[in-house]
Amino acid sequence: MTGTRDWQRARRARTRLLIEYGGLVVKAGLAELLEDDRATLLGGLFSLRDQLKGLAEADNASPATLKLRWRRRGLNAFDADADTGRGQPGDSSKGNRKGNEQKEVDRAGGEREAV
Repeated sequence: MTGTRDWQRARRARTRLLIEYGGLVVKAGLAELLEDDRATLLGGLFSLRDQLKGLAEADNASPATLKLRWRRRGLNAFDADADTGRGQPGDSSKGNRKGNEQKEVDRAGGEREAV
């Protein structure tokens, strides 16, 4: 019984932490600014991680270009998770990726960037 109780306690703690992280995203205004696009948010978080690790240099790209770059990177990560069977719940980007990218390209003023 103790093993189950410990497992439940750890799961609740992890769930609480994930909810708090989600709250930070909302509090920072990122969900609204990125129109609740999870792929773009994930790509942006990867870019932030790389900058903090010193793996990427900050550039002077326009916000539209950054959003497009982040979205593509996030979509690639979601696709990789789906390919390994670790897909994200609620991820509707699978199978509709091309259409979503075209919308982002149109929003970005026709800018394209190699992936």
